[in-house]
Amino acid sequence: MNHRVAVAGVTGWTGSAVAEAVLRSEDLRLVAGVAREAAGQDVGTAMGRDTPAGVAITADHARALAAKPDVWIDYTHPSAVKGHALAALEAGARVVIGTSGLSAADYRDLDTAARAANSGVIAAGNFSLTAALLKHLAGIAARHLPHREIVDFSHAHKPDAPSGTARELADYLATVAPNQLHRSVDGILGEPATRGATLAGTQVHSVRLPGYVLSVEALFGLPGERLTIRHDAGLSPEPYVAGTLLAVRKVGGVTGLVRGLDTLLFG
Repeated sequence: MNHRVAVAGVTGWTGSAVAEAVLRSEDLRLVAGVAREAAGQDVGTAMGRDTPAGVAITADHARALAAKPDVWIDYTHPSAVKGHALAALEAGARVVIGTSGLSAADYRDLDTAARAANSGVIAAGNFSLTAALLKHLAGIAARHLPHREIVDFSHAHKPDAPSGTARELADYLATVAPNQLHRSVDGILGEPATRGATLAGTQVHSVRLPGYVLSVEALFGLPGERLTIRHDAGLSPEPYVAGTLLAVRKVGGVTGLVRGLDTLLFG
């Protein structure tokens, strides 16, 4: 099947790499690209290709949806993603979200909208294979180790905290086993905020400094021993491309919301 694809954030760090992969694929066809700064340009020209792609970039998501994509891929700002996804579902497109920063309430709304439209959404805070394995392996550890915390690291300009990878991990681990704290955060002396934010029962700490791209650690402890499972991202967006395209090819069989590449890989 030749899937008609729209990429929102088509000139961005990850969006441009995803668009390039779509253009190279045999079963996917790029029909629309959304980006504010490059509006009016050809996608291929904006990405520095030798030849135009024959697809004009628009700043208007409604105009992109008029191209009737089968799948809407979104790598835009967290403040815009939910609105884009709801509009895409209403227009008859299925949705793949690679942007982080959405809340649990946002995901519930997307699940409700997708089911009402008899459609599907696949969303992942991180579409890389090693991030999917971090989540999967942390789930195994959580079944046996009752004490855990999460630390996420990213560059100083990242607009959301925690990262989507860390938030998705915390939400998932809560479905596996409850977390046990020896001392409640409310009972901390000094500055309780230094213990991080409580997300789905797990303390999550976010570090934002120059020199980092994205790293997430799942920390587990028992008396006399500890386990760390860590994902580190490099400077290239390529690790996210294969997972995104896998989601594009799988979303046709999804009803409602599916969160995480690990769900597609491991069930």
